Amino acid sequence: MTTTILCFFLFLFLSLSSFNVYCDRASETKQDISSRDNPFTSKASLIRYWNTHVSSDLPKPPPFLLSKASPLNAVDLAKLTKVATGNSLSSKLDAFCSLANLICSFDSQSDAFKRTSRDADFAGYTNKNFVTYGSGRLGGIDSFKNYSDGINQPNDSFKKYSKDGTGHSEDFTSYAKDGNIATENFTSYGPGANGGSGQFTSYADRVNVPNLRFTSYDSDDNNHKLKFTSYSDETNSGAETFISYGKNGNTGPTEFTGYGENANTVGSGFTGYGESGNAPNDTFTSYGDSGNNPHNTFRSYGFGSNSGVSSFSSYRDTANVGDDSFQSYAKNTNSGKANFANYGKTFNLGNDTFKEYGIGSKGLTKVGFKSYGLARSFKGYAKNVATFAGYSNTGASSRQSSNFEKRWVEPGKFFREAMLKQGNVMVMPDIRDKMPKRSFLPRPILSKLPFSTSELPQLKELFNVKDNSSTEVVIVNSLAECERAPSQGETKRCVGSMEDMIDFATSVLGHNVVARTTECVNGSKQRVMMGSVRGINNGKVTKSVSCHQSLYPYLLYYCHSVPKVRVYEADILDVESKEKINHGVAICHIDTSAWSPTHGAFVALGSTPGQIEVCHWIFENDLTWTIAD
Repeated sequence: MTTTILCFFLFLFLSLSSFNVYCDRASETKQDISSRDNPFTSKASLIRYWNTHVSSDLPKPPPFLLSKASPLNAVDLAKLTKVATGNSLSSKLDAFCSLANLICSFDSQSDAFKRTSRDADFAGYTNKNFVTYGSGRLGGIDSFKNYSDGINQPNDSFKKYSKDGTGHSEDFTSYAKDGNIATENFTSYGPGANGGSGQFTSYADRVNVPNLRFTSYDSDDNNHKLKFTSYSDETNSGAETFISYGKNGNTGPTEFTGYGENANTVGSGFTGYGESGNAPNDTFTSYGDSGNNPHNTFRSYGFGSNSGVSSFSSYRDTANVGDDSFQSYAKNTNSGKANFANYGKTFNLGNDTFKEYGIGSKGLTKVGFKSYGLARSFKGYAKNVATFAGYSNTGASSRQSSNFEKRWVEPGKFFREAMLKQGNVMVMPDIRDKMPKRSFLPRPILSKLPFSTSELPQLKELFNVKDNSSTEVVIVNSLAECERAPSQGETKRCVGSMEDMIDFATSVLGHNVVARTTECVNGSKQRVMMGSVRGINNGKVTKSVSCHQSLYPYLLYYCHSVPKVRVYEADILDVESKEKINHGVAICHIDTSAWSPTHGAFVALGSTPGQIEVCHWIFENDLTWTIAD
């Protein structure tokens, strides 16, 4: 009898331990249990709020969402709420950020690294500052490969780097790609270099918020060749700044190829570029193409250069709106040549202004424009040297299809609805949450904080934000996205508390709702097989509210509802063993007629807006709400 009882309990234990073995949620379950033990925690409060506002059969919020509740206890919550009410949280910023599990600064500094002698081959190197590195080098090469790749917050600084080198080269390959907030400063880089070269390849690609600064870069050099290839492509909401670039340089060619392509709301500033150079040779090819709302500023470009050649080819082609400004371009040059070809053939007009173009130039200086887009403004250009040829009013370039072929979209990021059938094999993208860990704020505190671009000074004071810092970029970009006018048929709201998320979802869908998310990240970047597939609302077009994380000091979600979607749940199987490894949630957008022709979905799948439906998975820690069925 005893043996029978032991066998029964052993069987029961093994059965329970195998439940949901494909996704480990044990830590969240423990947090959930602890919240029930203490009724004064934020988790317990949120469960009560859920139970009074959500009428579906779910007893509590999804574990992953509940785990993001504020860790503040009742005492700390009361104290910080009082401080927030008095607008003096900035005086308690360290305690506030630590206790509430926030990230109040995205500008953390890493360790300094000093090295002055031999060649270096850095592979798999992460988050270091280089100070007084490689001065006076004779020949040799420093190579940076797989540097700070795929980490959340790469923060690297190069100061007094490779000064007065002769015949020395620097190679940056696969540098800081797939990061979240990339902050790289190149200060006093390569001054006085004689010969040699510098190359940036696959630099800061697919970064969420790039903040790249080149200050006093390659000044007073002699024939130091620079090449930027695949630089900051497919980034989102960031900025690159080139200040005092190539000043007083002599004959060194500079190439920018594939710069800022397919980027979303990225600003590039070139100030004091090529100033007083002697015979500079600058080429910009495929610059800012297919970008969404790019902001590019060229100021004091090529000022006072002698016998220089500047060429812009395929600039802003197929970009969507944006704001570009060229001021004091090729001013006071002598016997130079500046050409623009295929400029700004956008799908939707942006702001483009040319001021003081070629003014004060002399000698045999020639400035040419070829193949321009619609409605450009040219002010104060030198009529004796500037020629306009092939001015076009046709809008988007006919090279759109070839641009699409050049672009790279992660396999599996977008797919057709027909793929969601049992037995189909497909590639799953990397669905891991790459955002930094943060918590929601409790409503009593959140309601006291400023949250608008008009209140940016107060926000900067609250979080002790410096001008032009990564933190400022993060805040400004998130506010801009939250304040953006909704697209056609879209209803949207940014939420910083779970109560606000519940309120928004139920205001759109009613109170009988279910919050759905992909169970875990298993299968990411692999070929997977579809197991059983179920369409929500019997596979009919339905309403949903999708919520995606935004980068901000506290946990912020961008929640929106778009018309005409179908939502699916699917078991995800290992291709070889056919065992279940995940349970995914996918959303299919049936109406894509309002999407940009350059959207990555059409790059990956072909076709054009309105001609096909587009599906994608709900990534880790994102979710979609639907009416319970």
